[in-house]
Amino acid sequence: MMNLPAPLDEAVRYSRYLDRLCSARPELIEMLAASCTQPLAAQRFAPLLQHCTLASAVQPLLSGLRRLRQFVFAHTAARDLGGLATLDEVVSTMTAFAEFCIEHAQRALADELCERHGQPSSASGAPQTLCCLGMGKLGGGELNVSSDIDLIFVYPEEGETDGALPLENFEFFTRLGRRLIEALAKVTEDGFVFRVDMRLRPWGDSGPLVTTHDALENYFIAHGREWERYAWLKARALTGTRRAELDAIRLPFVFRKYFDFGAIDALRGLHAQIRREVARRELADDIKLGPGGIREIEFIAQVHQIIRGGRDPELRVRGTRAALAQLGTRGLIDTETVAGLLAAYDFLRRLEHRLQYLDDAQTHRLPERSADRELIAQALGHPDFTALATVLDHHRALVTQAFERIFANPTNGEPAGPRMSIAADGSDPHALSQLGYARPDEAAERLARLRASARYQQMPQTVRTRFDPLVPAVVRCAAACPNPDDTLARLLDLLEAVSRRSAYLALLNEYPPTLAKIAALVSASSWAAEYLTRHPVLLDELLDPRLLDSEPDWGAYARELGQRLDEFEPDTERQMDLMRDSHHAQVFRLLLKDLAGRLSVERLADHLSLLADTLLAETLRRVWTKLPAARTRAGAPPAFAVIGYGKLGGKELGYAADLDIIFLFDDPDPDAPELYARFAQRINTWLSLRTPAGILFETDLRLRPSGESGLLVSSIDGFATYQRESAWIWEHQALTRARFCAGDARVGAAFERIREQILTRPRERTALAAEVVDMRARMFAEHGDKSEGFNLKHDRGGIIDVEFIVQYLVLGWSSEHRALTANLGNIALLGIASELGLIPIGLAEPVQQAYREFRRLQHRQRLNGARSVVVPGAELADARAAVVALWRYLLGDRP
Repeated sequence: MMNLPAPLDEAVRYSRYLDRLCSARPELIEMLAASCTQPLAAQRFAPLLQHCTLASAVQPLLSGLRRLRQFVFAHTAARDLGGLATLDEVVSTMTAFAEFCIEHAQRALADELCERHGQPSSASGAPQTLCCLGMGKLGGGELNVSSDIDLIFVYPEEGETDGALPLENFEFFTRLGRRLIEALAKVTEDGFVFRVDMRLRPWGDSGPLVTTHDALENYFIAHGREWERYAWLKARALTGTRRAELDAIRLPFVFRKYFDFGAIDALRGLHAQIRREVARRELADDIKLGPGGIREIEFIAQVHQIIRGGRDPELRVRGTRAALAQLGTRGLIDTETVAGLLAAYDFLRRLEHRLQYLDDAQTHRLPERSADRELIAQALGHPDFTALATVLDHHRALVTQAFERIFANPTNGEPAGPRMSIAADGSDPHALSQLGYARPDEAAERLARLRASARYQQMPQTVRTRFDPLVPAVVRCAAACPNPDDTLARLLDLLEAVSRRSAYLALLNEYPPTLAKIAALVSASSWAAEYLTRHPVLLDELLDPRLLDSEPDWGAYARELGQRLDEFEPDTERQMDLMRDSHHAQVFRLLLKDLAGRLSVERLADHLSLLADTLLAETLRRVWTKLPAARTRAGAPPAFAVIGYGKLGGKELGYAADLDIIFLFDDPDPDAPELYARFAQRINTWLSLRTPAGILFETDLRLRPSGESGLLVSSIDGFATYQRESAWIWEHQALTRARFCAGDARVGAAFERIREQILTRPRERTALAAEVVDMRARMFAEHGDKSEGFNLKHDRGGIIDVEFIVQYLVLGWSSEHRALTANLGNIALLGIASELGLIPIGLAEPVQQAYREFRRLQHRQRLNGARSVVVPGAELADARAAVVALWRYLLGDRP
């Protein structure tokens, strides 16, 4: 019987492997006696390796690492089983040891290969190194005492070595990877260092052992599966250079910004597959994969990280315990559940280690032999296995309950929990009628559907306790509005949309005035209700009391947006989402001021147009810096401009209007047409691509020269030639409302000169009038309302008539009066025309008033979902007659 120092004498009672190891290597006892009273610091690994390496060893690297591993295992087991080490110390020590072994072995093996084949380099001559990525518990800094390690090998670029026997980088790093795996995993007379699992690499076992950065990124984009996002969440570069590039590839793949139900379903499916495998293999005693085990705790943390980590960088931590703590801090999981999960995780991981200490086996199953079960129980401080099992069952039950609250499938039966309590405001039509509902039966049915809905039934209890009190409050707030039935339906849609985001439910519970504000908002506008339901993150905007009184400062906004986008460079997806979120927030702020009567239609359109200009300018900046061909221009800005037409050009933009734009450039470089065509394509994609945050703008590019059959981008000279020689009159009409919006001011000024030259060309007015009348007749035949009502936009005497009148005035008289070329809007141009004596003031003023009223009514109706605005024929008769009179004065009777 060996005379062992404490705590080693305690440890060998619970570890047969440690007992055998001390018998085989008695020198370890002396080493442990001198060291195991203190944690094993990472800086001690190198001198310890030197001490453990035998000069007589055939393969010193392999032998030294394995003998060092025996000491590290023994030291860790002695401290842990002797009650001196915390879980954090154990997993940190094992992680640091794995990192040391990988780094040391890779460096030594790479040096050997470089001596024979030379240093790997890219095509440009840049040195290349292998990056070994740690996945799973190694990546998360939570490695257990007898764990395998999940690795992925990546290198930056293709190329070849520069030695006498050159190899392509792929072959060089493949050889290095194989030798590294052997150095760690090969079983020798001294055992092994770590078992190595490479199956998490792209394409798994069927894929190449090593891959480049570009190939990895392309794999993520084209083939990355949902479960791989969870695997890559903990990925961490342990060796190699250019690690920031890898993070730039990894982060957009792993993290999204909004609730991603596909990700939840993927994890639910993965867990169901594990559960089936557990049942098939009878692994109920597996404390990792079984019900309420370690894997379920990891899933709980990871799903919240995946869903919210894109918005909250603090949730991108790799460790399970750190992630759970962050989730508790943010209220995403209630503190009691977090405390329970952390306690369960600590217990299960300590139990896992004791299972592995027993025989240095990678096991997570409770032993079958009763003697071993008793031994494990005593190693954890319990008198017997029955006592251990009681505590284990408690922890597993808590984990299972928490897991099922989050991941329960909506197709399953009703979860336990209280029914919605809405008392007198709820399912009783009579009570709803007394509150003022015009259709109480419909309202009661809508509330009953909500109560029976899968979304409600699926709510975790913590969410439901916040959701339930809101329902009667919503009923009462809707009843206080002029249209309670419509308002209730809109509020319930919104409530369901935010029901999975407990932070929003908490906001509505804790700030009752916010709910009243929301009710007033959705009551006034069905479009606003839909917008808020699509983008519930905007609820935060309602908490700002300064919102209605502050005037937008678009210069300051542009600077702030640029700074925020810089922070996420080069994460294109995150930047696109950020711009969309920012746009939604600014539109929502303007919407609130609009519905509060703080903005005229004209002032609102000015703000929306300036907002669009700002976002266009930022889009150009971002896309240009990411265009590979642009990087060869030594930072020179693009000689390129975006020209706005239609509502954008005329600064009459509405909330959901498309952007009518064209692209111009002025660059003599022979490659410029191809470069700017690619630039324009990417700009259009950046604007119109639908991301999880939605789209920035719908775009219409058909007003470019030659329309859809024309080039996407025109040179400034080509544009001028087209306008002089080939453009139709309707294209010159469109030019009256065109303006430079973003890009190179020099190109914009050139466009303005061309515009003025075209608009001031002398024209034969009779022929011009005939073409304008003909075009208007064709538009009316296609879009005019055939009912007895008056379509504000398309019918005779409506908005388009006013626009055509102004365009005719501009094209017909700008050669004599250049003031008409100013892009000041239709109302101002009518005033200028009357001041110049081109139209009687008695005709101009009524049309100005009519146009203003048409736009006001159109705007109000569209706020409530109307795609086209038709009023009874007798309404607006005077306004319509004024427009018809001015048309007749300038353009004659219609055919």
